[in-house]
Amino acid sequence: MVQAVIKTDFKNLNLVKRGKVRDIYDLGDQLLMVATDRISAFDVIMPDPVPGKGKILTQISLFWFEIMGSLLPHHVISGNVDEFPEICKPYTEILRDRSMLVKKAKPLPIECVVRGYISGSGWKEYQTHGSICGIKLPQGLKESDKLPEPLFTPSTKEEIGLHDVNIDFGTVVNKIGETLADKVRKLSLAIYRKGADLAYEKDIIIADTKFEFGLFENNLILIDEVLTPDSSRFWPRKSYKPDGAQKSFDKQYLRDYLISINWGKKPPGPSLPENVIRNTRNKYLEALNQLTDASYAL
Repeated sequence: MVQAVIKTDFKNLNLVKRGKVRDIYDLGDQLLMVATDRISAFDVIMPDPVPGKGKILTQISLFWFEIMGSLLPHHVISGNVDEFPEICKPYTEILRDRSMLVKKAKPLPIECVVRGYISGSGWKEYQTHGSICGIKLPQGLKESDKLPEPLFTPSTKEEIGLHDVNIDFGTVVNKIGETLADKVRKLSLAIYRKGADLAYEKDIIIADTKFEFGLFENNLILIDEVLTPDSSRFWPRKSYKPDGAQKSFDKQYLRDYLISINWGKKPPGPSLPENVIRNTRNKYLEALNQLTDASYAL
């Protein structure tokens, strides 16, 4: 099995942020984003990594960034470690396949969530209020139903350990202004539709996802990760059946395990059994290979 990378500590590089999954280094006029094998659930980082997960996430994101380039610019400069600056050379083998050299954008202070199906927190909110993020929905929807149209249901962007909170479009306007809010809503829906259509042809349903945008030289660009099993719900098309939870290629498998052991959803996370780690990794890897028609192996 591939050696897990839990965190990086590159002595001669300037670490500026350690997120739930990514370690970010400031290289001056560019950033180096390194996807580790950390995994979080319910906003808590688990003590055990999923070996190779960072490589899988990076390869999926690079696949989608290239495809979405026709809709808007993105932050990727290169995903090829051999093209990275000389200062990165000592870390080439750790960086290979799990890192991206990216533009230094200013992130917008919101998560741009799009839902094509009703599940997760959206399903809970619908059961209580008949709506999601202030958007009224038809009566009688069942869990995992396809929505009449994909919905833009944004949320706050909280620090590690805190839950993002669903917000309505008016709150987005207050945070970033009407023109920008309208633009990110339209782009989020366009990116989701394009990705969901392509994935559906590969027998994967992308039920919902979240995007991040940033400003670079006063232009809006797509940043962070795109349509990965960490940021989305991936369901096998062939087994899809509404009126209940679905099988998945994503983090839901881990969430279901954590629910089954009655963990309190507060730090520290519990140690994960080897079979849960292995099955999580295999689901992510299956999603990568199915989407990209590759035979990526770890």
